Amino acid sequence: MRVGILAFAGGVWLLQTMPALPPVGWVGVAAVAAAGGWFAVRRRDPGGLPARALGVMAAFAVGIAWATISAQWRLSDRLDRQWEGQDILLTGVVASLPQSFERGVRFEFDVEAGEPAGAKLPRRVLLTWYHGLTADEFEALASVRAGERWQFTTRLRRPHGLVNPHGFDYEAWLLERGIGATGYVSAHGVPTRLAEFVARPAYAIERLREHVRDKFRNDLPEHRYAGVLIALAIGDQRAIGPDDWRIFTRTGVNHLMSISGLHVTMVSGLVALAVFWAWRRSAALAVRLPARKAAAVAGFLGALLYCLLAGFAIPAQRTLYMVGVAAAALWLDRLQSASKVLSIALLAVLVVDPWAVISPGFWLSFGAVAAIFYAGAGANRRPDWLRAWARMQWAVTIGLAPLLLVLFKQVSLVSPIANAVAIPVVSFVVTPLALASTLWPGDALAKLAHWIFELLMLLIGWLAGLPGAVWQQHAPAWWTLPLALVGIGWILLPRGAPARFAGVLLLLPLFVVAPALPAPGSAQVTFLDVGQGLATVVRTARHVLLYDSGPSYGVQADAGERVVVPFLRGEGVAALDMIVITHDDTDHSGGAASVARAIPARLLFSSVSDAHPVRDLIAYRLPCYAGQHWTWDGVAFAVLYPPADRHGDPRAKSNARSCVLRVQTPYGTVLLTGDIEARDEAALLRSGQPLGASVTLVPHHGSRTSSTSRFVAAIGAEHAVFTVGYGNRFGHPKADIVARYAGARRWRTDLDGAVSLQFGPQGLTVTAQRERERRYWRDVQPAR
Repeated sequence: MRVGILAFAGGVWLLQTMPALPPVGWVGVAAVAAAGGWFAVRRRDPGGLPARALGVMAAFAVGIAWATISAQWRLSDRLDRQWEGQDILLTGVVASLPQSFERGVRFEFDVEAGEPAGAKLPRRVLLTWYHGLTADEFEALASVRAGERWQFTTRLRRPHGLVNPHGFDYEAWLLERGIGATGYVSAHGVPTRLAEFVARPAYAIERLREHVRDKFRNDLPEHRYAGVLIALAIGDQRAIGPDDWRIFTRTGVNHLMSISGLHVTMVSGLVALAVFWAWRRSAALAVRLPARKAAAVAGFLGALLYCLLAGFAIPAQRTLYMVGVAAAALWLDRLQSASKVLSIALLAVLVVDPWAVISPGFWLSFGAVAAIFYAGAGANRRPDWLRAWARMQWAVTIGLAPLLLVLFKQVSLVSPIANAVAIPVVSFVVTPLALASTLWPGDALAKLAHWIFELLMLLIGWLAGLPGAVWQQHAPAWWTLPLALVGIGWILLPRGAPARFAGVLLLLPLFVVAPALPAPGSAQVTFLDVGQGLATVVRTARHVLLYDSGPSYGVQADAGERVVVPFLRGEGVAALDMIVITHDDTDHSGGAASVARAIPARLLFSSVSDAHPVRDLIAYRLPCYAGQHWTWDGVAFAVLYPPADRHGDPRAKSNARSCVLRVQTPYGTVLLTGDIEARDEAALLRSGQPLGASVTLVPHHGSRTSSTSRFVAAIGAEHAVFTVGYGNRFGHPKADIVARYAGARRWRTDLDGAVSLQFGPQGLTVTAQRERERRYWRDVQPAR
């Protein structure tokens, strides 16, 4: 059975890696044929090798078939492309906890009706209402609450996210949650509340969660860690600030700051223990039903209620299914094998959620439980509780290290110490107090929980500040992970097993096999997909340059933190030789400070004003102006613009100070143009500097202010790259500007994802991330 379930999981996983869905009919026929063959052979020889082999093949085929059918059904519930960007009147219900942010609020919306009547609309959409008010003003005038029925005029688009190497897959996240479109409330209509509450169980739960969140905010105003208590009670992590998340991540305790499997298991265990204790003291109850069976049912119900309070989030669901399988095994007196219980839980998770395999939490939760079971099964004798706890910590820490390196490119080295203290404090003290405070009429329990967590943070903050708290490295090669897992299994063998140290040798490739670097004279240039903005990485044999850092997405998020830093870490970049920030506009400079905080930079080369925060983070700073040049590893860099006197001219527009950089290799040239406009292009043409390039960054994202015909002809590029956001409000790139580059192969980051250039002895190779990493849930883009 266990092998069959693993084969089913393998089929589900394989489907999620496919660039396109196979035909449902063919997949179904293959699954039925494999299952029929297994039944036929099994009747003649139940325990024979052919029957077992066919059983594994059948389970694998059924896994593919189930994942395919689920995906086809989910993809059919998406917005039709023809309705993108159109005004659509939606009537429906606020289906999730509304999340306020600077001048707006975001929530999931269950669509009940829409106009025009012919529009094919998904059942659930993710809406943003940019109301332009502060949180207090919005609360006073027209706050949105879970369970309310509203009518909005909206503009929607199909699920679309940024696609970069080592980046977060937003489209997969939307798919797993059944969201068929995203959009915003349009200013062309008047939002109207139609009902204060729609009486359905799911909406009642969301309204209850909202009341709990409001209670914490009222009980703990201006308390730094109130957001942590909200996260522990109802699973809403967005109230935790980015600085605190960095501390939690550096110490490896971030898994505790949400409704994790550990907390669900803890609640289940406490409820089960209480029922078991009480049940045994009643002779009448004990005669009717054994105490351990009553405790199993109570533990499952406790876990279910906690998961519902947490919004039935997918990570909590996975743990609930595990608890349910264990409770069923206890009820049926079949709790004999931990591995069998874990495999049945795996099957339950994948039947309900076939997309779980693309979530890091799936691998970490099952990996942690598997490591604990494996280490416990290997113990030669029953240890005392302290030894058992230490062995479990060791097993989880070393067992998850390869997965953490693959998924996040970093491992907290202080995690064993931090978790040894934080797990019992958060799970058995802070979380129960936080839950109890939701029922307590006053604020005493909430303040007690907050005070205890503040004391814990004294240790966690100190650990996070240690210089070697985190190991960060490049993304490991795919083949090093299976070797590392074998090595982990070898290391965790029981004491007395021969040559356990040899398992360390199987871990070495995970660390030492680094991505290939360009040869001298060669260069890699990557135009990252950051939305409406620009961030480009230029890499030579021994140097790395960042040209702009992408936009700011709001007060607490920017492209530097979300896109640029993960890319640089995944590529193994430990330090930047130069950051070039072309000018002050936030779509080019918004992520600079985040990059500088995360990755050391030796030199800032820019046209930004003295007030820009990045200037305080990099010691060596120079203004960029025409005439500067240098050579790295056989690759020549030359600044063509702006003139030196432009920096002191208060009348000059920000775009007119854009740093124009020409990067020349023996195998081709790329021209990086920033946001220069027509007047700047004319100045460059008059300067007589060489402008010809194999590849050009299209100036100002394809705006009509730039790309004059003479300038485009002077460059004579074979490839033109437009860095634009999908469906951006400026309408970039403009159709007539795109037409001016008709002689070049045109690339767009909104449609192609990150665009990578390889200059080397083979010439120039251009690849698009959406093509290189195709997945069936990503839209096939229209012809250009």
